[in-house]
Formats: sequence, structure tokens, C-alpha cells
Amino acid sequence: MGPCNFRENLRSELSYQGLTIKELSARTGIPIATLGCYMGTRATVPSVDAAVKIAQALQVSVEQLVMGDGAQRLLDQPSREAQELIRWIKSLSTEQCKVILKLVKTFR
Repeated sequence: MGPCNFRENLRSELSYQGLTIKELSARTGIPIATLGCYMGTRATVPSVDAAVKIAQALQVSVEQLVMGDGAQRLLDQPSREAQELIRWIKSLSTEQCKVILKLVKTFR
């Protein structure tokens, strides 16, 4: 796992999701100082366990954190836009999902 790639991809994902290191720490249980080491100029490489916790908290794959957007194509994952829609949909009620599904079907 390349430290610079992980660092840049993690920074990019936090920025994209509008999260702070403090919020990521709360989600993962990883101390802020440790997360800072992963994102700092020395770019410490996280353990596999830590990388998995970070990926789960951000709802992305470990591969995406390591390889960046190229991992999406390799793993055939949804685009960032689709992932954002999925995150929003997870927060909706069943009835709201039905309404959105009907709306989406009109585009097909």
C-alpha cells in the first residue's frame, strides 16, 4: 500500500464527504493523532485493520483508498455520484423509496 496514494485518497474522500479527522476518529475509534499520521507529510501506512475501519466508516472500499478512483473501474463499483445517492437513499423511509423508484422509472 503506497503511503502517498493512501494519504491523498483519504484526504480527497474526507473532503468529498465534508468530514473532519475528528469525525472520522469518532466513526472508527482510531485516535485523531493516528489518523493525522496517515495524512501527514510522513504518510504512515495504516495497518490492514485500520484501513478496513476507515473504509467502512467512509463507505468506500479499501481498494479505493489505496488506488483512488481507478479502483472503481477495476472493481466495477458504482460511481461517486451513485454512491452518494445510495447513502441518501439509506436514510429514507420505505414509502419515500417507493416514490423515488417510481420517479426513476420514468427516466427509463
